[in-house]
Formats: sequence, C-alpha cells, structure tokens
Amino acid sequence: MSFRSGEVIVRLVELDGLRVKQFISLRDSMELMSRILSEGGVRGTIVVDSGEVVDNGELYWALRRLGARLAPVSSSGVENVFTPLDNLGFYDEVVPDRFRVYNSTEELLYRNWPTPIVKLNSLSDGRVNVWAKLEFYNPFSNSIKDRIGWFMFKRALESGCGESHLLYEATSTNTGVALASMAAIHGFKAKLFLPATVQKASDVLLKVLGAEVVRVPKRITVEFVEDVDREARRDGSLHLNQFENDANFEVHLRYTAKEIDYQLMGAGIRPRAIIGGIGTSGHLSAIAFYFKNKTRNSIEVYAAQPRPGDTIPGIRRIESGMKWIHWVEIDDIIDVARDDALREMINLARSEGLLVGMSSGAVIAAFKKLRERGIQEGDYILVFPDHGCKYVEQLSEYLKRESPGT
Repeated sequence: MSFRSGEVIVRLVELDGLRVKQFISLRDSMELMSRILSEGGVRGTIVVDSGEVVDNGELYWALRRLGARLAPVSSSGVENVFTPLDNLGFYDEVVPDRFRVYNSTEELLYRNWPTPIVKLNSLSDGRVNVWAKLEFYNPFSNSIKDRIGWFMFKRALESGCGESHLLYEATSTNTGVALASMAAIHGFKAKLFLPATVQKASDVLLKVLGAEVVRVPKRITVEFVEDVDREARRDGSLHLNQFENDANFEVHLRYTAKEIDYQLMGAGIRPRAIIGGIGTSGHLSAIAFYFKNKTRNSIEVYAAQPRPGDTIPGIRRIESGMKWIHWVEIDDIIDVARDDALREMINLARSEGLLVGMSSGAVIAAFKKLRERGIQEGDYILVFPDHGCKYVEQLSEYLKRESPGT
C-alpha cells in the first residue's frame, strides 16, 4: 500500500505487523503525539528492515498509542515526507460495526464502540446545546472503566504477565467489575479490595462474577493501593494498578477521545467545551490532551471533583494524588457537593428518563456552575461515566432526607 506525497511515493504497512525492540514510555511520546495531532499528520518515516523497526522507533510508539492502523515506512533512512492521519487509518478502530454481531463477550466490548452521544434537551436552550457521552453502554460494569479494565489486562497478557492467574486490584467498584469480568473470561481469580465507604451492593456484584472481596477500613482507594501492591507481590499476583498504569491514559487517547472527535465530526458539531470527572484522571486527561492539541487549544476542558469533605463515588480531589492530570492542560477544576450530584441524578432521571451514576450527576452540577458564571453560545459535551443502578443506597438515603415519608 502506498500514496504519493509530492514527488515521493510513501509506502504504508500495517503497524501491528512491525516488530520493535526499543521501548519508549508514554511520557516520552507525548511531545511527538502532540505534534502529530496539531499538524494532522506525520512528518518522516519509520525505517524498517525485514519487518523490524531499526530507526525512528519514537514514531512507531506515537502512532501505536494514537491508534493508527498504518505506518509510513522506508528502508534506507528516514524520509522527509508528510503523511496525513487520514492516510494512516487513524479513525478505523472507532468506526461502528455495521451488523453488531460479535464472536465473544470481549469483542462485544471493544467492537461495540463508539458509545452513544445524545442531546440533553432539558439542559439545552437553543443558545447552548448539551450532549452526553453515555459510557454506561459498556457491557461489563456499565461504565467507562470497562475500557481500562480490558486494555490494562490485554497489555499485561501481551507482555507475558499473569502466569499465576491471580489478579489483585484496589477499586471503588467499576474497575473491579470490569476486571472481574476479564478474569472470568480468561480463567483468572480476582481478589478485589474496596474502601469502607462504597455501597454494599458492590460486594454482591463482584461475588456473582466470581471475585473475592476484601473491605478495607479506609475512605478512598488510593489510601491502600500500596497495601494491595505488597499483598500482590507476596502472593505472586498480577496487580495492574489503575492509578499508575499508563494503559489507563492510552486507552482513552486511542479510543474514547477519538470516538468523541469522530462522532462530533460526523454530526457536524464543533464543541465549545468538554466536562468530565476526575478519579484516576485517565479519561479526562486523555480527552484534554487529544482535543487541546488537535484543535490547537480552541476547546476548553473542565474537571469535576468533590468539594472538600465530601465523597462522590468514582471521582476524588486532585490533591489526593493523580498521575496524568498533571501532564495536560485543564481550564478549571470545579468543586461539587455530594448532594448536588445526587440531586442532578434525580433531575436528569425525571426530565430525560436516564438514570446515571453519581459522578455523572457531579458532571451535570459542574456544567451548571459553569453556566451560572456565563458561557458562550455553542455545544457542550458531558462525559457520563456510569449508570445509576449501583447507587440505590445513596439515592434512598437522599430521598429520605429530602422528602421524609416517601
């Protein structure tokens, strides 16, 4: 496969068919990925000999992390040519499957993307249009965490980890459900550690999937990740550690962010801003990196976090320790009260018929705070991480307080 760039014929090959010895970290790839996104293409070629990368391995890793299908290659040195992203099958992975027939439940996850984007008419007024990315369409945990559970697990298996077939993880529910599902599919035994503050329903869901559940007397997962790591090393278990594993950021860069871009382009929507929650910070950091670079900073990105002293499942405060959020530009971080998140869950259910999770309610509350400050006319994208079915306990307590006797 090839195409003409000026006077030069550029040869294109399947990226997955190349072998590479040199590893380049995500952090070290970000400058080149930023340039590729902002320029809309690749300058130079990967030098290949008999299918092995012998020069410009940095470009190989950048294209792999961005999810390009093809790579421009040469055999006798790096060639000074420009290859547009469209020539590299950049969007191929996020094009919807036509017939939606899958050979396994694992395929049901990644071949069923993109998850839908829907207009929320109750929050739109003609001047401002509000759209929601519905991540509860993912099949295992009904949440965005299916993406990282699948990708972290997949990368671990590719690297030869997991010989013990034991899997340990600290989770507040959704990542645990996603990993318990992956463990069930691949014959692993999952042992999942949950903070004391998480709803009791989580234990039941995880045990049904065959996982062992350990409750830890601490408020948030990051407070005991090191304890889980020690236990995993002691028992020879695979510990993926969603808080540090770069596959968390990469899956959202390669799929989630690109999906939003592909969907909005197809619908003719040019967003003013994207609003999401921060937990591990993986998805919002990747979305910010993608859109800030691809649109040359014309799209704003906002993050929702719990206000001081409050706990909202799925999100936490930035000072509690996050990795990727410090690598990207975020326009503002907005504090949200727990009760405001619950109230917005109920408001949305009663106006749109959608039961979304608490972090989604927090994202709505953050958007409303932005609108109160004064926002420009245009389209706003809200990322809804999960479904509301897991939060019946919190909703029940809220309803009793707000409407005694009901």
